[in-house]
Amino acid sequence: MQAINTSTLAALEEMLQNTAISAPHDFMPIYFACTHQGGAVIGHLNPEFVSYLQESLKKTPIAHLQIGHDQLTIGPASPLELSASLALLSDRMRLGGFIPGWRNEEFSWIDQNGHAYFRLERAAFRTFGFRSTAVHINGFTKSGTIWLGRRSQNKSTDPGRLDNLAAGGISADETPWVSARRELWEEAGVPGHIADQIHPIGRIHMRRLSHDRGFHDEQLYIYDLELAENFVPTNHDGEVSGFIEISLSEAAARILAGEFTSDAAFVTADFILRNLKK
Repeated sequence: MQAINTSTLAALEEMLQNTAISAPHDFMPIYFACTHQGGAVIGHLNPEFVSYLQESLKKTPIAHLQIGHDQLTIGPASPLELSASLALLSDRMRLGGFIPGWRNEEFSWIDQNGHAYFRLERAAFRTFGFRSTAVHINGFTKSGTIWLGRRSQNKSTDPGRLDNLAAGGISADETPWVSARRELWEEAGVPGHIADQIHPIGRIHMRRLSHDRGFHDEQLYIYDLELAENFVPTNHDGEVSGFIEISLSEAAARILAGEFTSDAAFVTADFILRNLKK
C-alpha cells in the first residue's frame, strides 16, 4: 500500500461526495413531456440564453418545442422527429453564438431505462444541460503506478490539464464498451487485444456549471485496465500531448493541486481510494 496521509484521503473522499451539484435556481428547466418520462426535467438553460430563444421561437416556431416565461417543453414525438426539431433549435443557438466548439458529432439522450429518445450535436448538450455519457479508463500497473495523459494545448476544453489514460464522449450508436476501446486506441495506442481486458467498475454522475455558460451533466462509465510494466502509451489523434507514469500518492497530490480536468480528478480519486482499501 502506498503511503497517503489521512488528510489527503479525507480530501479525496470529500471531493467524491460532491460530484453532482444542482443547476442554479435561475436556470430555466427543460421538460420532456414524453408519456414515459412523466414531464421530467431533462435539461437547464442559462438565463443569458433565454430571451434569444424566446424571441426566436416566437418569430419562427419549431415543431414539438414550446417555450414560456419559466420553462422550455419538448413535446412527445418519435426520436427521428425530436432529433430534427432539436437540430433546428441548436442551429439557431449556434448562429446566436451560444454553442461554441461545434463538433459535427452527435450524442444520444438516453433515459434511465437505456432508451435513446433523440440525438443532437455534441456541443449543444452543455448549452441545453442535457445529460450525456462518456468513458474514462484508468491505466495502471502491478507495481502501483498509474498512467495519465496530458491534454493537448489545442483542446477547446481544459488544455494542458491531466486526464486519464483515455477518456471521451460516447457517440450516438456507441456502447460504453465500444467507445472505451476506440478511445484507448486513438488516445493511448492501446491495441485491441489489450483493450479487451478492460474491467468495468461503475459510473460517476457529474453535474457542474460549464465554462461556456452551459450546464455539464454527464454519466461517466469507469473502466480499469492493467498495463504491462514495459507498455508506453502513444497518442494517435493529436488530443494528448504526452503521458506520465506516477505513483498513486503523487496522483493524489496533483489532484488536490488542481492539475486535473474535473472529470479525471474524480475518476482518479475514486481509483486511488478503491485501491488503497484492497
